Amino acid sequence: MKSLSSIVAATLLLASCGGGSGDEKAADQLAKLKKQRLELDAKIKKLETETASKNPQKASPVSVTELQSTHFRSYIEVQSQIVGDENVLATPQAAGVITHINVKSGQKVSKGQVLATMDAAAIEQQIKGVDVKLTLSKSLYEKQKGLWDQQIGSEVQLLQAKATYDGAIKEKEALLAQRNMYRIVAPISGTVDDFTLKVGDMASPGQVGIRVVSFDKLRAEANLGENYIGKVKAGDKVILVFPDIQDSITTKLGYVARQVDPISRAFTVQVHLSGQSKVYPNMSCRMKISNYENDNALVVPVQVIQHTAEGDMVYVADGNKAKAVIVTVGRNSNGMVEILKGLKAGDRVITEGFEDVDNGESIVVE
Repeated sequence: MKSLSSIVAATLLLASCGGGSGDEKAADQLAKLKKQRLELDAKIKKLETETASKNPQKASPVSVTELQSTHFRSYIEVQSQIVGDENVLATPQAAGVITHINVKSGQKVSKGQVLATMDAAAIEQQIKGVDVKLTLSKSLYEKQKGLWDQQIGSEVQLLQAKATYDGAIKEKEALLAQRNMYRIVAPISGTVDDFTLKVGDMASPGQVGIRVVSFDKLRAEANLGENYIGKVKAGDKVILVFPDIQDSITTKLGYVARQVDPISRAFTVQVHLSGQSKVYPNMSCRMKISNYENDNALVVPVQVIQHTAEGDMVYVADGNKAKAVIVTVGRNSNGMVEILKGLKAGDRVITEGFEDVDNGESIVVE
């Protein structure tokens, strides 16, 4: 088949060699060329149709998700630790050998309760000696006071008897205070934590003792970078996730520091916990602070967003074709991102197979 350019060239050559008026010949030749072009266009279209039917374009398989308005909440996530204001190691005031342990792990105790006693035999003997002295001095004082009430004896004798009696009382009080230094006493009300102390062990001040924990004043504490200033506030919803015990607590942010640490460039946030028997001091958890909420959001998986020179883009199914759509994205959380512009409810976003399609390419939804 001759090409259109060959036909045009041959026609012009014949026109230049033939006779007749030049304008008429040119008009005739132009009409013939247009006719031939129409015939060629029809043949080309027919051949294209036949070729397409014999070699159809292969459609790419994809999966789609129809967009619907949904509730969307974004979180600031940070690692945190459980801290106890009342987490105290109860130790004796003097070093000694344990003779009795009065509590066990997990037992609830009250402030001032004796948890364990130590060997104080020498002081006990001194107390017994003072008790004899105290009994005698008390008896002498009472007799001397009785005589004085009957106006018998001198005032000096009464004062001497009273001074002796008072001295014996003070002496015993001093010995009792000294004996109490050989006891381990609960400094707070709480629960006895696990301890390894046993009878016969040596306990010493500030070193070996029994830990008492109050679960009424626990808190989760974390540090946020200064870029989050103004983005969180007391009262924001918080989820504390404990991966080790596979549990979580939903609560609220209780405290937000008003200053930034000059070294770490971070500020402290706290969640106050009370009556939470499943958490313990020094446990670690993930703090998720909710700082944004939208009840009518359009969201898509983060991975379907493609970054192009024109902007962020997603593919949607437009009939049996893939269509590229430029979108404006908002916040993201838990692998989902909010779409602010570009999509509407009902759009079918390609969520699987989008990596293998181009704009306008044939697709088949599986």
